[in-house]
Amino acid sequence: MAKSKPIIIGVTGGSGSGKTSVSRSIYNNFPNHSIMMLEQDSYYKDQSHLAFEERLKTNYDHPFAFDTDLLIEHLSKLLSYQTIEKPVYDYVNHTRSQEVIIQEPKEVIILEGILILEDERLRDLMDIKLYVDTDDDIRIIRRIKRDMDERGRTLDSVIEQYLSVVKPMYHMFIEPTKRYADVIVPEGGENAVAIDLINTKVEKVLTEHLREGAK
Repeated sequence: MAKSKPIIIGVTGGSGSGKTSVSRSIYNNFPNHSIMMLEQDSYYKDQSHLAFEERLKTNYDHPFAFDTDLLIEHLSKLLSYQTIEKPVYDYVNHTRSQEVIIQEPKEVIILEGILILEDERLRDLMDIKLYVDTDDDIRIIRRIKRDMDERGRTLDSVIEQYLSVVKPMYHMFIEPTKRYADVIVPEGGENAVAIDLINTKVEKVLTEHLREGAK
């Protein structure tokens, strides 16, 4: 009989919410399974046709920043057990790199990103949709620490970007997608009880999926 398709677990939430920690907790809980992570951040649009000064104006927290058509195309290929060439984004030059990452198909795909529930076509591909819900003050503290430690940014620049772009885009585009989630996870990766419940649910779905595929 025909082999069942892979399952897709969507994990979303605002910047600094802990969605990456949740995604990695799920990933690390199933080391013996065929599982992969796919980040929406890899699918920022190619901007090589724009002058560098224009690229600097990009609002990376807006739906228009993403090449959602390409992401859907790649997910469709993975669901058909086809290999994809995942794009690599160059944050220094603010455009897509010439490099790609060869990604083999897996039985479980964890799709992680701030706006994965914003597009109905993406939502329809997901078997489980998770929204990581964390207070604004915690998220900005995490973002300040990350951007200053890892990206060499100043405190003033991080705060200015957060107040002018990140926070308004969150409330305009990201937070409203909470209503599409199957499970809302308060406080992200710090919520051990929620992570355990999610892993139990994923294990059940995965077991049923593998059983169907064996018929």
